[in-house]
Amino acid sequence: MPDVVAISRNPIYSPLQHRSNDSAILEATLAHLAHQGRGWRLVKTSEMEVANGHLPAAHLYLNMCQGALASEQLMPLEADGAIVVNRPSSVLNCHRHRLVKRLAGGALPFPRTLILPSTAAAPADALRELAGEEAGERIWIKRGDVHAERPEDVVSVPAVEVPAAMAAFADRGIPWVALQQHVPGPIVKFYAVADGRFFRWYPAVNGGGAAASADLRVDEDRLKALAFDAAAQLELEVFGGDVAVPRPGRPVLIDINDWPSFAPFREDAARAIAGYVCDRLEEKGGGEPR
Repeated sequence: MPDVVAISRNPIYSPLQHRSNDSAILEATLAHLAHQGRGWRLVKTSEMEVANGHLPAAHLYLNMCQGALASEQLMPLEADGAIVVNRPSSVLNCHRHRLVKRLAGGALPFPRTLILPSTAAAPADALRELAGEEAGERIWIKRGDVHAERPEDVVSVPAVEVPAAMAAFADRGIPWVALQQHVPGPIVKFYAVADGRFFRWYPAVNGGGAAASADLRVDEDRLKALAFDAAAQLELEVFGGDVAVPRPGRPVLIDINDWPSFAPFREDAARAIAGYVCDRLEEKGGGEPR
């Protein structure tokens, strides 16, 4: 049987440039696994195939699926103790209506967020609380299930325009929306692997780089702790996200997702992910090819 099955993401969950970038990180990870020289067989399949119930047997699954149907098809593997990175339950935890339930109201810095049916009327008192003076009376509206498929899946509007914006989501068949408080300050993006062998961040405004990072005052220890604590709550192993930094020592998580593109650091990230899954295989006793 194949030793490693790599499941590529359904393109609808990789908007714009993310489509090629998501494919590239999976291919790069497979290339680093091939260079390990351990004789593992590498087989590729797609989220669409998994959603249709077609899945080869393997020692290890590299899982970039994001849709609910494919994740539910993979759940029996997780229940049987198979190595799936990321686990389908973790992927489902990242769907925004579940993510908010897990993170909101806890110890982690996370903005006020309200999950509503897109056809519902947003309570006026909740809108006033979400807008607030510091937020400039604007509220973020995000689709409440999977992460963005297109740019209009995440918008920022004045509080008075929330009903119309929610109606636009409903018109596109999106059942749930997340209304989220705006957090002032610069935004940084991070990428990581669960055991800490890989962690990188960069300012979202200019695509990263050491010089750009040097211009932004961020308490990196606090940023890293926030990222890894959130991932642990969602049981993610390969992950990334967005953090607002209203003050250097007070990062606030605004989003986290399973297996991002790692585009600014692809080769280093792929090497780290390959090493991580190799270790997982050896811990499981599947390090030798069959």
